[in-house]
Amino acid sequence: MRQYLVLAFGVVSVAFAAVFIKLAEAPPLVIAAYRLCLASLVLAPVAWWRARDELRKLGRRQLLMAVASGAFLALHFGLWIASLDYTTVASSVVLVTASPIFVAVASYLLWGEKLTTRITGGIAVSIVGAAVIGFSNWQAGAGSLLGSVLALGGATAVAGYLLIGRRLRQNMGLLSYIFLTYLSAGLVLLTAALVSGQRLTGYPGMTYLMFVLLALVPQLLGHSSLNWALRFVPATMVTIAVLGEPVGATVLAFFILKEVPSWMEIAGGVLILAGIAAAFSGSRTAEG
Repeated sequence: MRQYLVLAFGVVSVAFAAVFIKLAEAPPLVIAAYRLCLASLVLAPVAWWRARDELRKLGRRQLLMAVASGAFLALHFGLWIASLDYTTVASSVVLVTASPIFVAVASYLLWGEKLTTRITGGIAVSIVGAAVIGFSNWQAGAGSLLGSVLALGGATAVAGYLLIGRRLRQNMGLLSYIFLTYLSAGLVLLTAALVSGQRLTGYPGMTYLMFVLLALVPQLLGHSSLNWALRFVPATMVTIAVLGEPVGATVLAFFILKEVPSWMEIAGGVLILAGIAAAFSGSRTAEG
């Protein structure tokens, strides 16, 4: 019972991310950089205390893969957070949650992992759902459509992060892995923000509070809870449980931001989530 409570806590924590981002009055790269850099600073003493021996023994290939994983994570956050400037929380979070579909397709293309009839059907349903949301945003204007494209780009990027992570986690502890990937992602985002000339200071106090909350709640508490649950709950169940994030984010956006999703956004979201749930509900293979 405890593992399911922790899993639910993780999903709710992650659902707050989009609302915190919307409330932060700063450019997407700056928000993403603060989120990952602050999370890395909190993790640093814990990683040094619990995983320093493993970190010292890591080979060059492992370190390079961790940096590459972090680069994909940075790209994911940069694109997804930018999407929230153009479209609603409902559209953005549903589309970025489609990453399991990209993981399934990439696993098939790269490693020949089998795509069952259930998975293929789920992918088809999800594509229809994405098309419905895309059409809805196209009707709302070019800006909203750009938001959908950015969110899908974020989903593709996080698929790369997960694929590399699955390989790395076979021989690397969780704490070492998340510390290295969060740190490298934070440094990539920080560099990108500086190179593009964006300021890192001078924002309202509420924005800095959102930076801290993003690092602590969805990043550390949320993702840590989901990763902890993976030890006791099948990965497929965790994947499906995470589909509750768009629902929670949409509800929170309705009450906090007064965002009301259109019926097409709701219909497209239901199709995407149903497709992912159908694709992975029959899976027996635990993914790292």
